Amino acid sequence: MADSEKKDLYEILGIDKGADDETIKKAYRSMAKKYHPDLNPGDPTAEAKFKEVNDAYSILSDPQKKAAYDQYGYSAFDGSMGAGGGGAGFGGFTDFGDLGDIFGSFFGGFSGFGGQQRRNGPRRGDDIGISVTVEFREAAAGVKKDVSYSRVCSCEACGGSGSKDGRSEKCSACRGTGRRTVVQKLGGMSFQSTATCDACGGTGKIIKNPCDKCRGSGLYRKTEKLTVSIPAGIDDGNRMVVSGKGNGGVNGGESGDLIVEVRVKKDQVFMRDGTTLLCDVPITISDAVLGADIEVPTLEGPRSYKIPEGTQSGTRFTLRGFGLPGVRSQRKGDLVFTVVVEIPKGLNSKQKSIMKDFAAACGEGNYEKRSRFRNIFKR
Repeated sequence: MADSEKKDLYEILGIDKGADDETIKKAYRSMAKKYHPDLNPGDPTAEAKFKEVNDAYSILSDPQKKAAYDQYGYSAFDGSMGAGGGGAGFGGFTDFGDLGDIFGSFFGGFSGFGGQQRRNGPRRGDDIGISVTVEFREAAAGVKKDVSYSRVCSCEACGGSGSKDGRSEKCSACRGTGRRTVVQKLGGMSFQSTATCDACGGTGKIIKNPCDKCRGSGLYRKTEKLTVSIPAGIDDGNRMVVSGKGNGGVNGGESGDLIVEVRVKKDQVFMRDGTTLLCDVPITISDAVLGADIEVPTLEGPRSYKIPEGTQSGTRFTLRGFGLPGVRSQRKGDLVFTVVVEIPKGLNSKQKSIMKDFAAACGEGNYEKRSRFRNIFKR
């Protein structure tokens, strides 16, 4: 008796009995990826779980089979309910389109019969995504970062063939196609489906002398180390593609790509808007009233800038060409800084007296906005 006969098929996929088709499909994809033999070479437990998950999905994804299971349990698929094969039922058979989606997510594209790429044909390796965190000023200037990640590679010992001596035989069970057609009966109705050949695992060939390094899978997992050049001006969330550094292809297929997402830390002084660099510059009351040469921070060091007398808090000024470079053009944007008048705190009696004299000397005539506001308010 198969394990799936003893267990709840919904439990195998980790879902509730009332789950809809999309939930069932999503759960199956997640479990199939986790236990797929190509990513768990030589692991009998993973192989058994993979078959069990396929068995559960083959029933729950089919409305008629699902209805029969919900009513009668797994007994609907043994000999007592008309299923041929002495209880073999539909175990291990799954819809070809969904299985194609699963393998496609691993190897960058798998499709079925009808002139399309076969399971045992060349398949491109899956892309791998990683993230790299850089400082704001590193992103502005460009930087090189060393990265380390795990990838599945074509086995160098056997050239990806899976065979120690490079030889293999055509699978007699599926005649080298990697697929088998199975007819099952349920309640007087016949169902025909295609499934991965269990004799060869869908490769279409039998390896008599498997490679010691990859245990016949043609693939092995390794830690890859490389240096990534991050261009000047890159923004948070931008992605870079390193060709051929993803997972290795299968059966002679090309390797996938490494997708590097760049995360840029916030800076204590600067913000950005495209290639425009933004910052606030605090100034004193006397600087604002009398005008002054103030020091403005830039990525290239401080720069002197003369603000005019009577400068209001919140006024923006621009330094041309002191912004960030464009990733493609490397043409620099501008630096836009906003002056913020800082009001002094903790004045002593002498300072307060001076401020009172200053206010009295100014009167209303020196406060244009204040005077205009009061006139509007009195109407």
